[in-house]
Amino acid sequence: MSWWERFLRRSPQLSPAQRMRVERYANLARPEFKHSLRTTRFVVVDVETTGLRPYQDRLIAIGAIPVEENLVRLEGCFEVVLRQARPSANDNILLHGIDGTTQLSGRDPAEALIDFLDYVRKDVLVGFHANFDRVMITRATKEALGIELQNPWLDLAVLTPELLPDQARGASTLDDWTERLEIENPARHNAVADALVTAQLLQVTLAAAEERELACVADLIEIERAGRWLAAHR
Repeated sequence: MSWWERFLRRSPQLSPAQRMRVERYANLARPEFKHSLRTTRFVVVDVETTGLRPYQDRLIAIGAIPVEENLVRLEGCFEVVLRQARPSANDNILLHGIDGTTQLSGRDPAEALIDFLDYVRKDVLVGFHANFDRVMITRATKEALGIELQNPWLDLAVLTPELLPDQARGASTLDDWTERLEIENPARHNAVADALVTAQLLQVTLAAAEERELACVADLIEIERAGRWLAAHR
């Protein structure tokens, strides 16, 4: 049985047009990690959820902004609210500001996530504490579409301290870094706003990488891997 036949069995609710778009994503080539940082399209991603448990809570919204040639492409930003069967708790709504009516009237999850796959292609995704974003989006795409997100990820929570050690002392959260680097965020816990400040942090990180003469994404992956190993053995 082919992967596509297995996919059809897992996702009987998708229309033929939706299946075609998912298949198009699945067949895309992964990015070439040896290409230069300047020619790589990074997509910075942030999510809003019903809570902080990545394997239990639900995905509410995705915000994303591309960074190309070390420039934040504001005109290319992506934002979507996924329709919820029930709104999240009031204290959760106070955090991200997506009210119950907006949650109940959001986009169909399958269609919203297919649009997200069209947007990100197989490009490198970037987040701060990116594993949370990765798990939430991967769970949602598997549930709604029958496939898992297949993009590579970079985590600035690990990578940035390795490339900016002088500023890293005592900095562990996104708020720590934005304050330290004087990056303003007027709408904290809004997915696109948080993606924007993370994209600016990526710009600083890429500039530091170029100063160290790191040439490509493979170099960043190696630096992040080393940072994780050091953190685990401290």
